[in-house]
Amino acid sequence: MADEQHDTIEALAAENRTFPPPPAFAAQALVADSSMYDEAAADHEGFWARQARELVDWSRPWDSVLQWDLPYAEWFVGGQLNVAAN
Repeated sequence: MADEQHDTIEALAAENRTFPPPPAFAAQALVADSSMYDEAAADHEGFWARQARELVDWSRPWDSVLQWDLPYAEWFVGGQLNVAAN
């Protein structure tokens, strides 16, 4: 019984369907193509570094975009920001 339940849960986790947005919603989107997705897929740290530089005002810039030591991840190591100012 437990194996059957596990198989069912695993099957539910494997979701491959896509659901395109309604045309009216897509028409008002800031990005209408896959360019941001493609940029992130090609260089995810570079992508998030650019996003953080352009969209957030930092009191002190970060030293490292990402430190990944499974299971822990730390983003924008050494950076300081004032959340209220952003």
